[in-house]
Amino acid sequence: MEINPVMLEVFKNKLSAIAEEMGVILQKTAFSPNIKERKDFSCAIFDREGGLISQAAHIPVHLGSMSSSVRSAIENCSFDEGDMVILNDPYMGGTHLPDITVIAPVFIDNSLKFFVANRAHHADIGGVSAGSMPVSTSIFQEGLVIPPVKLVKRGEIDKEIINIIKGNVRTPEEREGDFYAQIMANITGIKRIEELVKRYSLSTVEFYMEKLLEYSEKIMRKRIKDIPDGIYTFEDYMEDDGVGNRDIKISLKLEINDDQAFLDFSDSDPQVNGSINAVRSITLSSVFYVFRSLIRESIPTNDGCFRPIKVITKKGTVVDATPPSAVSAGNVETSQRIVDVVLGALSKALPEFIPSASQGSMNNITIGGKDPDTNKEFTYYETIGGGMGAFAGGNGESAIQSHMTNTLNTPIEALEYAYPFMVTQYSVRKNSGGEGLFRGGDGIIREIKLMTDAEVTVISERRRIPPYGLFGGNPGEIGRNYIITEKGKILKEGKFSVKLKKGDRIRIETPGGGGYGKP
Repeated sequence: MEINPVMLEVFKNKLSAIAEEMGVILQKTAFSPNIKERKDFSCAIFDREGGLISQAAHIPVHLGSMSSSVRSAIENCSFDEGDMVILNDPYMGGTHLPDITVIAPVFIDNSLKFFVANRAHHADIGGVSAGSMPVSTSIFQEGLVIPPVKLVKRGEIDKEIINIIKGNVRTPEEREGDFYAQIMANITGIKRIEELVKRYSLSTVEFYMEKLLEYSEKIMRKRIKDIPDGIYTFEDYMEDDGVGNRDIKISLKLEINDDQAFLDFSDSDPQVNGSINAVRSITLSSVFYVFRSLIRESIPTNDGCFRPIKVITKKGTVVDATPPSAVSAGNVETSQRIVDVVLGALSKALPEFIPSASQGSMNNITIGGKDPDTNKEFTYYETIGGGMGAFAGGNGESAIQSHMTNTLNTPIEALEYAYPFMVTQYSVRKNSGGEGLFRGGDGIIREIKLMTDAEVTVISERRRIPPYGLFGGNPGEIGRNYIITEKGKILKEGKFSVKLKKGDRIRIETPGGGGYGKP
């Protein structure tokens, strides 16, 4: 079969449109504000071996690691038509426990040809603190660990699996509703792929899927070839792990050799007691995100993009943790620092292309308690945006999610409707971006008043070590976390869990981005 450039573009858009439609179904049918409002989910299509074929423009930290989950499901489960497998185990391809992946096979003429999958962040999956993002020292404190297991068998939902999960979480009805939304998203993906095959034939669909992989690989190799050959090093630090360890190094030696990139993180610090450990799939996601961002062309993001990139990690380090290490913050915080390190190394090779450090945190906040109006448990989870780093072409964006996260915020109206909260301030944190020839973007101030007693956990970074500037630019302002009670305003550390009373407030001031060039 000869390649038709027009048809290549048609298939690129048709496949990504299927993943996007899956996302719309998931968002519109989900129960939780975290999925319905913030869109904390991702959808993608995979080949029969679990290789990424196409994705929607969703969450980078999900999408770069989802192939690992699909491959883990393939290795551990047999598939019949109508089956779906769920998993969240970070050591079997997951990220952290609240991110639950649902994987479905696509059979064509009784033969397994593709997979569709989606991953959604559930606002609670059990564990020692509401929201399942605790200041933890073991994965078993973080929630229910789900290995690859069939949630749907030949089209029938396994109620026993649902009941086991519901029996381990604080918000069972919400969890069940979100699972059904994930199932419907996959059903939609399966139908659309079947329609695509019926219209164009299986051989044509498979041919253009392979050509899209080759196309993405070709463009990525060309982009890497444009980077000057050499070895570039960079290191940065996680501030703390929440339980006493400080200044935890992430180190990179990046080698560019013709059209290939080799990234060696072996000199990073050993895994720690707290929850900032990242599993290898998180490190891969962070690396792939950065290199995909180097490409200006509108190419499909698929496994072809990643073929020229080799990542070396050392087992038992903070970037390749081993069980049963705590990992809940590795997904959200350490991933951001890995991005900072990769960009820092690349800035030495591409000084006019790479931005200064962005806020470097997702500023995770979880709140849980009992709603006095419904007398039911609630769990709220949010990541808060901040400042983007400046670059050679201009200032950094202000008050925006950056790098490994790509969610929306929870609008004040939706937040106050769903939870016993009152938002007392939500604004841009003026002048928090670093000065420079171009200024870093400003962070955000988000202050919430509790209308009931509740447990609050905050997992954040860049509260002591600021986001770096480049080429003479100043660093961005560090973030700050406050608890405001009748006794006054108390500055808190970057990672903490506390029980608060009705009327107390939690205030998060997020970091600004680094400046670029001398002011």
